[in-house]
Amino acid sequence: MRRIMMGLFAIAALATAGSAQQANRAGPKPGIVRVRLVTSEGPILLALDTRHAPKTTANFLAYVDDGRFDGTDFYRASRQKSAPKLGFIQAGIRTDARRILPPFPLETTAMTGIKHGAATISMARGMNPASAGGNFFITVGPAPAMDARAGYPGYAAFGHVVAGMDVVKRILAKPTGGGMDAFKDQMILKRVALVSARRLDGVAKPTGLPRAWLIKTRPDWVK
Repeated sequence: MRRIMMGLFAIAALATAGSAQQANRAGPKPGIVRVRLVTSEGPILLALDTRHAPKTTANFLAYVDDGRFDGTDFYRASRQKSAPKLGFIQAGIRTDARRILPPFPLETTAMTGIKHGAATISMARGMNPASAGGNFFITVGPAPAMDARAGYPGYAAFGHVVAGMDVVKRILAKPTGGGMDAFKDQMILKRVALVSARRLDGVAKPTGLPRAWLIKTRPDWVK
């Protein structure tokens, strides 16, 4: 009897493992595109909602497919004073004009229904609501203050982290300082590299626009 029971347990374990592998092969849900960020702290896996935030997701994927995020940084860690383990981290091209793509209209949370809950990815922007482009942030804990409300457009959330939140939390805990205005004391002091960003679903669609940041300004022999 004991041997029979052990055999049944083994069969059940194999069936469970097979189901997990089948689920992985099935890929994401319709309307979801996964993107893997490789950072110097480890990988982060994103699930982007192309159905509810099509313009914002298309913009982000254009940066991914062109390689415009490769070699940039996670440069900001904004922690809540009352709860330092909560907040958000920010990454992207900063103000590098060589990497920037044309602006696009803001898709508010009221339009998309994607709220700034825990592990949400959203577009950073300036005072102009249509200024989002090559910089983004990831929340650690909910951030409802970033959602749209009467008289305030908020930010464009467009997906979530589905793996690698341990990496996000490590980046949030990095020592910070410097910065000005809203960035005061929030700039990460030791570089956290965003090594690469690659889509895992669908076909890459590079923009074909110049990749000026790859152009060398002087020959290799000049030191």
